[in-house]
Amino acid sequence: MESLMGLWPFLAIFVVFYFFMIRPQMKRQKSEKNFAQELKRGDKVVTKSGMHGKIADFSEKLNAVILETGAGKITFDKSSISMELSQALNKPKDEKEKK
Repeated sequence: MESLMGLWPFLAIFVVFYFFMIRPQMKRQKSEKNFAQELKRGDKVVTKSGMHGKIADFSEKLNAVILETGAGKITFDKSSISMELSQALNKPKDEKEKK
């Protein structure tokens, strides 16, 4: 019985880590994966490095997107597209002005 009581703090720490660190990260990864799969031609996106552009084409062989920017067409990995920045860019104007 005492050995079970000794494990209680470790179990509590694991539960806290799961609900505050592991589970939110898994939800975020799932939403980013869905975002990358739902990209289509003509979407305005921002890369994680800050490059703005419009999707011109996809390269399924390389798992990449071809962005049309002011400098021309550039190829990026799908994983380099930022979900948060792209969604903020595509928000309607009235939502942007409220903040």
